[in-house]
Amino acid sequence: MSIRIVIADDHTVVRQGLRMFLSLDQDLEVIGEATNGVEAVDLARKLKPDVVLMDLHMPVMDGISAITQIRKEKLDTEVIAVTSVVEDAMVYSALRAGALGYLLKDTRGDELCRAIKSAADGQVQLSPQIAARLIKEVKVPDSPEKLTEREIDVLRLLAKGLSNKEIATSLSITEKTVKTHVSNILSKLNVPSRTQAALYAVRVGLVTGLGDSNNFSYS
Repeated sequence: MSIRIVIADDHTVVRQGLRMFLSLDQDLEVIGEATNGVEAVDLARKLKPDVVLMDLHMPVMDGISAITQIRKEKLDTEVIAVTSVVEDAMVYSALRAGALGYLLKDTRGDELCRAIKSAADGQVQLSPQIAARLIKEVKVPDSPEKLTEREIDVLRLLAKGLSNKEIATSLSITEKTVKTHVSNILSKLNVPSRTQAALYAVRVGLVTGLGDSNNFSYS
């Protein structure tokens, strides 16, 4: 089954370029295009894509507001922020809003496809530099609802960069059950995305770093 994608960008040439490139990968399918944040949210509701590629600077409603709305409505869609702006504040805002990750518009094609596939599978992957900065931005809830032992197990593996399928295999449960646990974790921690949950896990010491533990470590 192909990964269903919505492209949200106010520049026609960018949307056309992305659609053309992504069509070369048989595992990816572009099912819709949006020219602003309002359209992006509407398409996320109607088409239920696996992934939305969200430009952050758009008219009517900007990308960060659109990400916030998608997360608020608990739509079963992951969002990758796509921007040409390298500003810490913008990156932080996008990830705090609920984006699973972010990419620059000059990202290589193979990296883009890999990021989309990872996002569709629920993998949290951040560069060490960005992750280290974001961890400092994550607020620990004053009185978070207590996670069950199984939810803690899922959270640990999620923060280590495992996909839903890998978590399911590791814990001998179904992928559907993993998704249910993740949804409960987000609700209990009052965070909008898996990325925020993973950063929380590092912040409170459940894991030592995000992604492959052989490559990432923070003190």
